Amino acid sequence: MENKDAEYKVWAEGNVVFFEGTMRLSGTDAYAPINELLVKTLAENPGSIIIDLTNLEFLNSSGINLLAKFVINVRKEAGVAIKVKGSQRIPWQGKSLPNLKKLHPALDLDIA
Repeated sequence: MENKDAEYKVWAEGNVVFFEGTMRLSGTDAYAPINELLVKTLAENPGSIIIDLTNLEFLNSSGINLLAKFVINVRKEAGVAIKVKGSQRIPWQGKSLPNLKKLHPALDLDIA
């Protein structure tokens, strides 16, 4: 499963969803294909899911909202752990990603 354009790429390999590039899509409708990829990954009933954002340089508020809603959906799934991987070299990640733990306290946040 893969979704990409000139500025970004999002793809899944098993239970890991990778984000890379710059995502400035305009609104919820534009992020629908990304959401579909996330939902399909979760529907495969993994014991855990990993969101790897270490190569995602920018994500606008609509994209952050997408991640927040997905984290809430994972929280509702009994027996599915979630880990979000980020990078300290990307300023927005250190500021925004900790908020995901407020939505799902069991989320494993790794900003290295």
